[in-house]
Amino acid sequence: MIKYFTRRILYGILVMLGVIVVVFLLFQGFADPSRLVMGQRADAATQENIRRELYLDQPKWKQFVLFVNDLSPIGIHTDSEIEKKQLKGFFIGSDINLGLKVPYLRRSYQTKKNVGDVLMEALPGTLLLAVAAMFIAVALGIPLGVLAAVKKDTWMDTSAIFTSVLGISAPSFFMGIVIAYLFGFVWSHYTGLHMTGSWRDMDELTGQPYWSLQHLWLPAITLGIRPLAIITQLTRSSMLDVLNQDYIRTAYAKGLSKRVVVWKHALRNALNPVITAITGWFAELLAGAFFVEYIFGWKGIGKVTVDALEKLDFPVVMGSVLITSFFFILVNVLADVLYAVVDPRVRLE
Repeated sequence: MIKYFTRRILYGILVMLGVIVVVFLLFQGFADPSRLVMGQRADAATQENIRRELYLDQPKWKQFVLFVNDLSPIGIHTDSEIEKKQLKGFFIGSDINLGLKVPYLRRSYQTKKNVGDVLMEALPGTLLLAVAAMFIAVALGIPLGVLAAVKKDTWMDTSAIFTSVLGISAPSFFMGIVIAYLFGFVWSHYTGLHMTGSWRDMDELTGQPYWSLQHLWLPAITLGIRPLAIITQLTRSSMLDVLNQDYIRTAYAKGLSKRVVVWKHALRNALNPVITAITGWFAELLAGAFFVEYIFGWKGIGKVTVDALEKLDFPVVMGSVLITSFFFILVNVLADVLYAVVDPRVRLE
């Protein structure tokens, strides 16, 4: 088990290094962002100071080393860098310090805020939306898939297949526009929902923020349609394979009820491909909720990233890509652990 997790962590580190290289080359390796920071009217001296502050006066290889040093949880920084960047962690040394720290994602060109703080403010919204969408997809998709397999070649099976094909074929941004218009505008007086809104609202009297889940329904349903359709089809096909196995017939021969055979024995052994879909789609939702968040005005990493792209705020975009990549790696490791929990035949070793 320890050997497995060590190997997976090493693979994850290599993947993250690859992502870091690509992100650096795309957003800083071939561009000079100093003018984006200073605007169009700054003089040459101001531009030179900004270039020095962003390490743009250094060779490209050194810029990359400094970029990795900022991102790494273990880094070397001077006292002035720790104070200037407001690094958080434990540092050992004087003047030049070796530290265990929170990764530093630089500062926004537009707001001058720490990118890590900006994304951490938006991350709960994205996590909440992704969890709600996957809950809807799993809570409906698995029972529908089991029902379609048990009632094979009936109207229930045909209806499940037809609706799942529609769900897979419909792009999220198109469904988002349709759902927002119908349920958030045309039928708003019946549903009580609105086209736009986020998970944090401001109290008009006190001016204090408070949690509001009313605006979660429409974007969560929109985001959950495609994984719901895929989970339904995967559950159905996997259950059909399992229901034809000899041990299922043996379970029936022992006198076990159909409910016990289907839900306890067959479903558990049919869940491996479904777990792959669930974990893969959860990571996809974390990274791919950009358009849905933008359409519904939901404050999450996706909306923050789209706004940053419109303003050419590259550090925010770079930080968003790195955080979503980290979640992809984390969710993939979680999927392998779930295999061993659900199916005792799977051994991580």
